[in-house]
Amino acid sequence: MDAAIRRGHPIVFGSIIVFSIIEMSISAWLTSQYTSLSPAPSGALRSRVHYILFLSVWTILFCGAFLGVFLVRKGSVLVSVAAHFVFLALTWILWLAAAAAITQTIGGALNCSTQTVFVFCGQLNALEGFAWLIWVMITFSLVLVLVRGIQSAKRGDGYGAGLVDA
Repeated sequence: MDAAIRRGHPIVFGSIIVFSIIEMSISAWLTSQYTSLSPAPSGALRSRVHYILFLSVWTILFCGAFLGVFLVRKGSVLVSVAAHFVFLALTWILWLAAAAAITQTIGGALNCSTQTVFVFCGQLNALEGFAWLIWVMITFSLVLVLVRGIQSAKRGDGYGAGLVDA
């Protein structure tokens, strides 16, 4: 299992970072449009776009930190099952809230050919889709960390053990 984690961790966290950069770009562009060119249809929409912008930056920074430490210092406390679980559980909750909030605000997927309320229909659909994609990827990561934690506990190493043997 160590070989799979050594290979898979950079792939999964790298993918989360890439999709978070895409989400950050979309939400930053929408924020600039709502600030300078055309007002948002509602304050709730603007707030949720800002929240997704914050959460994208949060995810990029912390996933980048966890990925960097995983690649450089296998014995660090940040590479432990417990540290990964705390970070992923908190991030899972935040992304669930973000994806659900933007979905509720725009009423699910928008049909851009028939709706007239939302000016940036395609971008809002992309924002919603990437929010759910990132949430699914974090869910997958969280389940794998839970499985690894159970294995560590059964071995007697506890949850403070590393994801991989140093």
